[in-house]
Amino acid sequence: MHYDFQWIADHAAEDATRLRLRYGAERAADILQIECRRRFGGKLRHTLAAKPEFVFPTALAGEQSTSDALAAYHSSLLQEGERVADLTAGLGVDAMAMSLKTNVVAVEMEQLKVDALRLNARHLPQLTAVCADCRHWLAEQADKAFSTVFIDPARRAADGGRVYALTDCEPNVVDMLGQLRRVCNRLIIKASPMLDITHTLSLLPDAVRVIALGTTTECKELVIECRFDATVVEPTIEAVTLTPDGEVVSRMQFLRSEEVSAEAECAEPSAGMWLYDPYPAVMKAAPMRSLGSRYGVYKLAPQSHMWLSANRVDDFPGHAYRVERVEQCSSRVLKQLANQRLKASISTTNFPMTADALRARLRAADGPARLFASTDAAGRRVLIFTSPFTPTT
Repeated sequence: MHYDFQWIADHAAEDATRLRLRYGAERAADILQIECRRRFGGKLRHTLAAKPEFVFPTALAGEQSTSDALAAYHSSLLQEGERVADLTAGLGVDAMAMSLKTNVVAVEMEQLKVDALRLNARHLPQLTAVCADCRHWLAEQADKAFSTVFIDPARRAADGGRVYALTDCEPNVVDMLGQLRRVCNRLIIKASPMLDITHTLSLLPDAVRVIALGTTTECKELVIECRFDATVVEPTIEAVTLTPDGEVVSRMQFLRSEEVSAEAECAEPSAGMWLYDPYPAVMKAAPMRSLGSRYGVYKLAPQSHMWLSANRVDDFPGHAYRVERVEQCSSRVLKQLANQRLKASISTTNFPMTADALRARLRAADGPARLFASTDAAGRRVLIFTSPFTPTT
């Protein structure tokens, strides 16, 4: 298919719907590129900057694509010189990132996506795109043909609804384990962050590591590493938090056995202390006792996910806030605060009101301060007023 990239650049700021009304089918392919650049330019800004003539085969391919930051992390798991197969290439962002480091065969069953990938990867000599159903393609490969196989099973059912369990995704990677053990030494699975880690590991006896991968605001995915050439007694659990550009903000590794044996003490919040809200990837990995012993911090309450310390812990894997004051929550206090018209973001946990309900009760507006409403170790409902920590440069 021919694309007029000069026309695309000239009309990049225009509304796609209006362009379709004006030009119709004549410019449908070019208008799709404008629309996709607008919708997915944030997560693929490095790809688009490096490849001005990048082609989106469909809008759905852009929607389902991994981001540049996550693709860079996936690539970091590889060693130079490996023989790699990406069995569910899709738009090919992962495969292209990996091919900057080593040789990659990108397998995709939709011809339209394969054509786009070949066009987008025409200057990447270490990437080969193949149109095939990966299950049939694997059957034709030699034993140990690859060092590593990467797979990101589709999370949509035949009716278009979302699915999450590995056994419900397409292809069913659990059913493919026999084939995969034959053709590679290592398997990397990209999976939904909605999965239960313990249950997922029970389906993958060769798993050596599971990584909860996210940003400072969202857990994006689970990455599960299986090794078919090694025996591991207990898989490592890891929480990795990235910046939007893919730099690692924090990393924490632990074992479930460590978590079971760890003890976490509680502390009463007071002005001058530091309060920590773990990053979403940490919350997913759930080292909810190990955090205390690892970083010397205290829980707000036994079932709380918030932590406290007298002195700031620089490397705690989460947001840090300075406690300005603590109020016991009561109708009188809520009424007084409502009259003050607070300006603060509000979070509630282990508290009888939602954040939106409390915000309405307090008639609060958004602001730089942060109010945490929770229940402490003594069972008292508390309002913890904080200011966020901003690192100096």
